[in-house]
Amino acid sequence: MKQPVLAVVGPTAVGKTRLGIELARKYNGEIISGDSMQVYEGLTIGTAKPTLEERREAPHHLVDMLSPDMPYSAADFKAKAEPIIERLHGEGKLPIIVGGTGMYIRALLHDYSFYDAKKQEGVREKWELYARQYGSDALHANLARRDPERASAIHPNNVRKVVRALEILETSEEGPTLSKKMQKKHSPYASFMIGLTMNRPYLYERIERRVDRMMADGLEHEARWLYERFGEEVQAAQAIGYKEWFPYFRGDADTDWVAERMKRNSRRYAKRQLTWFRNKEDAHWYDITDRSRPFADEAFASILRQFEREHR
Repeated sequence: MKQPVLAVVGPTAVGKTRLGIELARKYNGEIISGDSMQVYEGLTIGTAKPTLEERREAPHHLVDMLSPDMPYSAADFKAKAEPIIERLHGEGKLPIIVGGTGMYIRALLHDYSFYDAKKQEGVREKWELYARQYGSDALHANLARRDPERASAIHPNNVRKVVRALEILETSEEGPTLSKKMQKKHSPYASFMIGLTMNRPYLYERIERRVDRMMADGLEHEARWLYERFGEEVQAAQAIGYKEWFPYFRGDADTDWVAERMKRNSRRYAKRQLTWFRNKEDAHWYDITDRSRPFADEAFASILRQFEREHR
């Protein structure tokens, strides 16, 4: 019999953390962070990690586990999450995946198996040089020609991920289609996904307020620590909330520019997240735009009843 796993997904700033905690308390669960950046130590404000108080309300896993100079892929997330899920099931607890990194969550819930392509420095260096010479758009166009499906999931400005995708294509012995390196198998889990959404203008307003809070809470200090200790090339430095500070540290921008760029990038990211989850996943959507008491009305209760009928 497949074991139940509950997932809470949606765009940044929509309220996933709060719901995850409430569900953990209701169903004797623990939370596994499905976020690609909350795993890094020292990056707290910019990744909107659950507070210490929230972590006392419900145990959280895969938060503050890696140094910012360490890579963290969907395959890494899957490998770390699987034994946690197994242990929680053994303890009679419900694993609850909470996050917005769609590819990571999909890899876990659909049991993707990852082809472990041997890294070849010469291939990577070739594409890194290509990006420097011709720009990120030309680099991304190369990936789009070879693997349109994968290219559509990577933003052209994310040069590191585009280079990695091209590297796998060239070092693989299994053919030219990158999607074949992540084979979808029969999931060992009986997963149930709740998607949170809200009216776009209201979501963008929440995003902008969150950025303002981050600025007031000392995000500059956190970003400077990352920049000075680890530089701009590590994976963690590509996160929204940190990379926008680097021109400021070089003297090329002011803090108003940083804040506006963070807001713009966060809005764009939220749009991509919604598109991903709506197109790729079969989520039970709950719109919290005008709810005076989110998660306490009949619409949400009906979602929980369906979960209980199917998986409890």
